[in-house]
Amino acid sequence: MQTIAAIADGFGSFQLDTIEVAPPKLDEVLVKMEASGICHTDHASLSWKRPLVMGHEGAGIVRETGTGVTHVKAGDRVVLNWCIPCNECFQCQRGDTVLCESSKPAHVMSPSRGHAHARGTLWRGTPIDRSFNIGTLAGLTLVRKEAVTVIPAEISFPAAAISGCGVMTGFGSVINIAKTQPGESVAVLGCGGVGLNIIQAAKVAGAKTIIAIDTNPAALERAQRFGATATLLPDAADKELRDVAEKVRQLTGGRGADYAFEASSRPDLAFVPLLLIRDGGMALQVSGINDRVTVPMPWFMWNKEYITPLYGGCQPARDFPKLFKHYRSGEIKLDELVTRTYSLAQLNQAIDDMMAGRNAKGVILFN
Repeated sequence: MQTIAAIADGFGSFQLDTIEVAPPKLDEVLVKMEASGICHTDHASLSWKRPLVMGHEGAGIVRETGTGVTHVKAGDRVVLNWCIPCNECFQCQRGDTVLCESSKPAHVMSPSRGHAHARGTLWRGTPIDRSFNIGTLAGLTLVRKEAVTVIPAEISFPAAAISGCGVMTGFGSVINIAKTQPGESVAVLGCGGVGLNIIQAAKVAGAKTIIAIDTNPAALERAQRFGATATLLPDAADKELRDVAEKVRQLTGGRGADYAFEASSRPDLAFVPLLLIRDGGMALQVSGINDRVTVPMPWFMWNKEYITPLYGGCQPARDFPKLFKHYRSGEIKLDELVTRTYSLAQLNQAIDDMMAGRNAKGVILFN
């Protein structure tokens, strides 16, 4: 079956072109895409040194299932995720399915790990990988059965699409990794799509103080609507955010936040959360920075923890129902996160708007 897809060339550009998608085989699901979220990782995927079907946040309708698939059927509305476990390796057996040793995301440059499930898709007669093994910026995608979860009827496709990565990354980092408790304090550095969901999750967890930090006043206004109790606008001259760190201390009883999350995607801010937390606190670098950066080792002193959580420790079967339950109760906003929708032909504009910080989340609609 032919469909149109966004193809990254691996060297900074993309094009819209036709791909050929095979029918599903054993344990596979063919999905007709309805919506695909746009995030900074999609922009990064333009430079992953080889052609790639773009996109890793998506929702759609099951078109066909292969043998061995029992949890979804043709016609089901589903959200896609890229936590696709083998259920057999060391990490899967201990419950850390997001760290599966066999099913790595497709941007990992390893024949044995990165390309294990990128089958059934041809571009100009040659096999092509799908970003994170799902490639949601295409009219059709062929995925492993573990990549799809049924969504409730009341959740729109755009809302479901963004929950597939950006929402879950922020939500899971607070709930599954930091395990934030009622009455604790949280600082969030960067209030885009992921940062807003850190804020929402902190509110759900019962955090007393939720401090939003961003250089964009519009982003801080959004942060307040999503649950921030205080906002801080850094001075451009304050490169290490020392003044911000002092204000965070003032807002948290003089000691610093219990948890500080980096969600800015800026390499120069990767370790700044260490300055925002109290002694014994936890700093979490959530935005997936891959650049080489340095940090003064004293920033780690006094039992501070630093972690780079992957996908918020997501276990799809456990966490998507939990997330959707909070949505139905009004505790988590999803529709309000979608600032603007685009057609696939407007993908370049969607990426530009994201990079300029104009949107909380932009979403490509296929119909």
